[in-house]
Amino acid sequence: MKFYQSTRGGARATAPEAILQGIAPDGGLFTPEAFPRLDIEKMLPLDAMGISTAVLSALLDGFSEAEMARIVREGYAGKFESDELTPLVKVGGAHILELFHGPTSAFKDVALSLLPRLMTASRDKVGAKEEIAVLTATSGDTGKAALEGFCDVPGTRIVVFYPEDGVSDVQKAQMRTQRGQNVRVCAVRGNFDDAQTGVKTVFADDRKNGWAAQANTRLSSANSINLGRLAPQVAYYFKAYIDLLRAGEIAMGDEVNFVVPTGNFGNILAGDFARRMGLPVAKLICASNENNVLTDFIRTGVYDRRRAFHKTASPSMDILVSSNLERYLYLESGRDASLVASLMAELSEKGVYTAPGNVRAALDARFWAGCANDAAAFAAIKRVWEEQGYLLDTHTAVAWAVYEQFRAGADNGKKTVVLATASPYKFAASVLTALGENPAGGFAALDELHARTGVPVPKNLAAIRDLPVLHTDAVEKGDILAYVKETIR
Repeated sequence: MKFYQSTRGGARATAPEAILQGIAPDGGLFTPEAFPRLDIEKMLPLDAMGISTAVLSALLDGFSEAEMARIVREGYAGKFESDELTPLVKVGGAHILELFHGPTSAFKDVALSLLPRLMTASRDKVGAKEEIAVLTATSGDTGKAALEGFCDVPGTRIVVFYPEDGVSDVQKAQMRTQRGQNVRVCAVRGNFDDAQTGVKTVFADDRKNGWAAQANTRLSSANSINLGRLAPQVAYYFKAYIDLLRAGEIAMGDEVNFVVPTGNFGNILAGDFARRMGLPVAKLICASNENNVLTDFIRTGVYDRRRAFHKTASPSMDILVSSNLERYLYLESGRDASLVASLMAELSEKGVYTAPGNVRAALDARFWAGCANDAAAFAAIKRVWEEQGYLLDTHTAVAWAVYEQFRAGADNGKKTVVLATASPYKFAASVLTALGENPAGGFAALDELHARTGVPVPKNLAAIRDLPVLHTDAVEKGDILAYVKETIR
């Protein structure tokens, strides 16, 4: 039996236990004690679901391959626009990995279509009887994908918190119109970091006082602090590599770069997990927007959240406290939980910490980082549309702009895959602005963008305009704990 260790101390769990808990009892994040190595050659005949099954069976011990195949099939079949799940498209000198063909048109669907099934299977394995209450803070895309995934799943309820003025019109409408007897959606009067901190406070308070258990409830998380949320994202890195092999773009063993737009570090950490599992990765290129705390960290080794928070056209990346970075610190420090605990305490108390030398050396060797503000992202949208006929969303545009920076200043000659994390229609007004238009607000922008480009509007987004608003709750950032307690009661 393989185990998963907390990044902050002695907590240790099996994969089903880690998935159910979400966050470790000591506040840390469960991380594999060892990474299995995958034989990519044996994966070549597999389709997208087969690749996901192989990766997840290896990474999450305690589930048989047959069990995992069923979870993957039930999570994905008929819910994505393509059986490929995450198609790879050649655009200019790079390849774009399209992660937005799921039921909510964002990359979070890849993981959150599976997490509810992983949770319910885990509950059966450990013999738990309590209801699972899933708490999620979202910067835009996680919320809807989690709501969709957990909607009316027996034995669960889900509460999603989003920054009231920090998501796009379409993202907000997706969440506020969500149907389901077990779902609640609540705006937070603050930014994403306020929402994320509030949810972590709920977990900490429950660990101390045990009020959820008194209500026969177990708290868990759908954010990427949950191992079961992070693990499915590892699969699409292997899928992209196998697609490059099949297309004759690379030979077996050739290293590949991946450019990842990220704010919470989970999406790029999945690439690091893939590397540890044997994927030939040259550089993981971290793309930040104007909230460039991760770019600065990768370049300097200093993590400093004491800076202005910017609302940008790529709101899902408007984050200053990147939770999943804790897992990377743990792995590259030689699994030094006491060091990680002290660094996280420094971040909480002082707002800044400095990574030790061995972590900085690993960052230099394996990562590259750049950032792009709205002007640079908009320029990338316009340029790629006019030159390549390919329409980027605002987050993928940040990644493309950083890809161009990498090519200009640090190109290593390797094939490069840019991760596309959302449909451009989720941010239609901003994309239209980038194309030189003066868009109307709300859903009229979807029609305008379609008229301007001819790119089809995803059916799930087109349908939202006709749905009634079902969720109007809003709280101050300091009232999240009270709101959750009231919901549990």
